[in-house]
Amino acid sequence: MTKADLVSALAERAGVSKKESDEVLQAFTDVVTEQLEKGESVTLTGFGTFSVTERKPRTGVNPRTLEKITIEATKTPKFKAGKKLKDAVK
Repeated sequence: MTKADLVSALAERAGVSKKESDEVLQAFTDVVTEQLEKGESVTLTGFGTFSVTERKPRTGVNPRTLEKITIEATKTPKFKAGKKLKDAVK
């Protein structure tokens, strides 16, 4: 499912226009992104939790030269599915 498909499905299910549906979806992704940038998590009970995890620095290998390199610490977004979503997928 693409974003356009999602916008259409949301518009149909909620009984609103595609434009309104797209604006709401964009607002949702903006709010989640802003919270993750602050280091906060976003929990949608039953659906899941968006959070940020910190990856420690580690040693890697350049596959072309086999030279060891240091990979810096990073923060990465994470999604953990909630029980309701897990059960629905089973």
